[in-house]
Amino acid sequence: MRYVPLGQTDLKISELCLGSMTWGTQNTTAEGHAQIDMALDHGVNCIDTAEMYPVNPISAETVGDTEKVIGEWFERTGRRDEVILATKHSGEGFSYVRDGAPISSKIIFDTVEGNLKRLKTDYIDLYQLHWPNRGSYQFRKNWSYDPSGQNKSETLAHIEDTLEALQKLVDQGKIRHFGLSNESAWGTAQWVRMSEDRGWPRVASMQNEYSMLCRLFDTDMSELCVNEDVTLLAFSPLATGLLTGKYDEHTTPEGSRRALNGDLGGRVSPRVWDAVRAYGEIADKHGLSLPQMALAWCRTRPFVTSAIFGATTLEQLKTALGSTEVVLSDEVIADIDAAHYRHPMPY
Repeated sequence: MRYVPLGQTDLKISELCLGSMTWGTQNTTAEGHAQIDMALDHGVNCIDTAEMYPVNPISAETVGDTEKVIGEWFERTGRRDEVILATKHSGEGFSYVRDGAPISSKIIFDTVEGNLKRLKTDYIDLYQLHWPNRGSYQFRKNWSYDPSGQNKSETLAHIEDTLEALQKLVDQGKIRHFGLSNESAWGTAQWVRMSEDRGWPRVASMQNEYSMLCRLFDTDMSELCVNEDVTLLAFSPLATGLLTGKYDEHTTPEGSRRALNGDLGGRVSPRVWDAVRAYGEIADKHGLSLPQMALAWCRTRPFVTSAIFGATTLEQLKTALGSTEVVLSDEVIADIDAAHYRHPMPY
């Protein structure tokens, strides 16, 4: 297992981060605990969660249950100090939490108290804002993205207000560092600039979707993260299962994410299957497992990356963990680049 710097902090996180969003719906508490045990045994030191989890489906009744699963593991094992714990603050429009209130200093302190209570811990290593108050082009919104309705002064006032609150939480010892999620290059740059101007907590990480099928990060965000020392926590590096080989146009395993969410959050498109086949053929050509190739590929990127992956079975988890032993040759990388050129942005 390789370990990479978390932004400009003193923390180093494993190249694979254990995602938890199925714990409480697709997975039981016991299964979640077994996944944590196996992941840590293989060198993973980071668990990512969110107050809105679990998903598949998201419901008012289950909000916060995934954090409770992790908290029960901490309480049972006493191994809190072995984990870099990352969780997220839901924001504007998520009606199941705080009636969809936007992120602000008015609610962040109570929100963190709720996170800490469910997680049964005194501190959070990485506290992330799940999406910007002003909206985001993530989750297929890039196709019709229109920032013309944004108010710059309101955005900057929100950043200042939130950073000041985050500084107080750091001073209280309740969070150590903070990160963003589903952000843009311009937005991230404003957070970095404001934190440096004020001496407040600096953005350590960016959690955006990134995989061989979703490469929006490769241009402006890549440049920003290299120059500003922001670590990418890549979510959906297996494209919600599309890069595992278990799906095709006519195949949907029972109990899988696609069985619960037919279009995989807008990722199933008429063009995606040709792209999936192209990457599967590359894996076959080089004698590789497709999911291991997809995860190992994240390690080759020119910006610092830790890939957040999820599993619903221990066998899936074992396969993902095995990707740390896979080294992709120049020929494999060239084949992947050629496939990307033929199948850009398939969803």
